[in-house]
Amino acid sequence: WSKKVRRLSGDSVIAGFAGATADAFTLFERLESKLDKHPGQLMRACVELAKDWRMDKYLRKLEAMMIVADKSISLVITGTGDVLEPEDGIAAIGSGGNFALSAARALIDIKGISIEEIAKKAMKIAADICVYTNHNVIIEKIEE
Repeated sequence: WSKKVRRLSGDSVIAGFAGATADAFTLFERLESKLDKHPGQLMRACVELAKDWRMDKYLRKLEAMMIVADKSISLVITGTGDVLEPEDGIAAIGSGGNFALSAARALIDIKGISIEEIAKKAMKIAADICVYTNHNVIIEKIEE
C-alpha cells in the first residue's frame, strides 16, 4: 500500500488523497507550490490549486479528491473545482469515505472519546463495510 497522507508547508499542513498514487504526487507538488506562493493562506492556496486542477488539460483527467487541513481549517478539494469546508470540521473521502464520515459524526458527541479514537474507529467501520477500504490507518496530528 502507498502512503496517501503527507505533511506540507513546514509540517503546518496535512494533506490526504483518494485516487491513484501517481496522481497524488502531482497534486501534492502543485499544492506545495501554491502554499509557498500563499504562505499561511490555506484557503487561497487550495482555491488556486482547484482552479489549476479544473483548467489544466492534464490535471483535469485526474479523478481524485484531497483533504487538506491546518490548525484552523479543514477543506475537501475535488477535481471539478470545488473547495468545500465541512461545517462540523469532519471530512472524509475515498470509496469508504461516506461510511467513515457517518461513523465519525455518530461518535463525535460521545464524552471521553478522543479525536484520534474517533478517527480510528470510523476508519475501522469504513474498512469493515467497504471492500475498497483497508485497515491500514495513518494518524497525523497538527500541533496547536
